[in-house]
Amino acid sequence: MTRYLVTGGAGFIGSHVVDALAARGDAVRVVDDLSTGCRDNLAAHPEIELVEADLAERQVAEAAVAGVDCAIHLAAIPSVPRSVREPRRAHRANVEATHELLLAAREAGVRRVVLASSSSVYGESETLPKHEGLRPAPLSPYALHKLIGEQYAALFSRLYGLETVALRFFNVFGPRQSPLSPYSGVISLFTAALLEGRAPTIYGDGEQTRDFTYVTDIARGVLQACAAPGISGRAVNVARGGRLSVNALCAALQRATGSFVEPRRADSRPGDVRHSQADVSLARELLGLAPAVAVEEGLRRTVDWQRAQAGGVPVRDAGAAGAGA
Repeated sequence: MTRYLVTGGAGFIGSHVVDALAARGDAVRVVDDLSTGCRDNLAAHPEIELVEADLAERQVAEAAVAGVDCAIHLAAIPSVPRSVREPRRAHRANVEATHELLLAAREAGVRRVVLASSSSVYGESETLPKHEGLRPAPLSPYALHKLIGEQYAALFSRLYGLETVALRFFNVFGPRQSPLSPYSGVISLFTAALLEGRAPTIYGDGEQTRDFTYVTDIARGVLQACAAPGISGRAVNVARGGRLSVNALCAALQRATGSFVEPRRADSRPGDVRHSQADVSLARELLGLAPAVAVEEGLRRTVDWQRAQAGGVPVRDAGAAGAGA
């Protein structure tokens, strides 16, 4: 039995990773400060070990990796606007915690550390799709934090022989992404507004594009990165490899919810990039990654889950098998 640490495991992506690990029968320890994560996300897995703590504390990091074969580092403040408004707190959560985890993993003899990075490291590059060979150009503290984490991971691989891999997530969506925070993903925010009969807010002209990927596909990519050979020290895009405008997304969610409230327009936000799309060639080659859930099907599952959370009745189970890519 392989022993895993999942930091941020009570959160949105982390809890889906825990689902996948638990389904295989692996031993799982979760470390989460529950600032954005939720115990209810792990309710189906009473067998896992949950530690509520701040990973940026050295003693917490050392205890977290004790006896662990592979560490999956997802804990973060994953928000561009929040990193702009709260740079000191974001730096602690995104940079200091990553450094402490890598130090502790090296000392404890952990075999591999897989850490979450972000497409935001590419900045406003006009090259599409964005491939791993592009020069990073972060436009926000969050993007810089993720780039620093990647560089630390690569350095630990090169200097100390600790196996590391950074996964550059693009726009992840799905059940358990809370719509209650102003820093939530656009899909959860739009869905919540439409289900409540409110106008969703579109920043800028709405023609900005994103590569939306359903969360269970991301979780599969994480698990594949834990075992794939020959990838230590690398950064790899993990996404669908498609592109959808925010205006088109809003229209799709209007159809999925049956609510056709017109969106409210607002000024563009500082730090946001105009277009984003992943080149997933490396993920296919190194991880064998092939996303299984089409965007429209993922949106339906997400709407069903959020409707159920709001007290409505879902059309179908949000975790059911769905349409292919």
